[in-house]
Amino acid sequence: MNFQDRTALVTGSAQGIGLEIARQFDTAGARVVIVDLFQEGVDAACKEIAGSVDDERIAGFTCDVADSDSVWALFRSVKGHFGKLDILVNNAGITRDGLFARMTFESWKKVIDVNLTGTYLCCRQGLALLRKSPAGRIVNLSSISANGNIGQANYSASKAGVIGLTKTLALELAHYNMTVNAVAPGFIDTKMTQAVSDEARKHWLDKVPAKRAGTPLDVARAVAFLASDKASYITGEVVEVDGGLHVPKRFPARVEQA
Repeated sequence: MNFQDRTALVTGSAQGIGLEIARQFDTAGARVVIVDLFQEGVDAACKEIAGSVDDERIAGFTCDVADSDSVWALFRSVKGHFGKLDILVNNAGITRDGLFARMTFESWKKVIDVNLTGTYLCCRQGLALLRKSPAGRIVNLSSISANGNIGQANYSASKAGVIGLTKTLALELAHYNMTVNAVAPGFIDTKMTQAVSDEARKHWLDKVPAKRAGTPLDVARAVAFLASDKASYITGEVVEVDGGLHVPKRFPARVEQA
């Protein structure tokens, strides 16, 4: 895939999946905007990808995606720095897990604000620049938890909302030659999943037909494909990167031959 002359912005890209997505765009020749909450993380990510914070193809900005003024300032900075935007990847997200009966309103609201409202705000503010691109792309990060997951009522609701937003924007923005898709990761080997207990990790991996955790690179490759010219006729779709975890299991895994 070739992203020469394209500018890609990735939120939540100081580490983990977001950092790997940014790295894939950089490797394929894009100008890359690193976005995260803290300057220290942004600078470290820029150095890791480009080898220097002075690389003219890499720019880093801090932003709280849940704050409308912060998001407005971000896209103003991107316009001033690169003058254009072709690809927007809404990856920033948080968890505040807990059983619903004990979930506080603060935990509910914080997750919705970052994961869902943050995606809305970035799409809304980025739209003016993306409409000017000959091939604008939005890729939103959802999750297989959008299908429901015990202890994640807030996270599941936010990621299901991202899917609804994705499909609606795909319909509304198609006449601008823009595509809007989502990627829904499953159990991915990141700092967040590495923090779970061995018992919980085994519980998840036992469910995965591929019998391994996914990697940030697995997710990043799916995002890069959806942002590329190869996916120009794909819009409104949700690509599950989960090793087969949510393949419908209506039939036995093995049928004995007579």
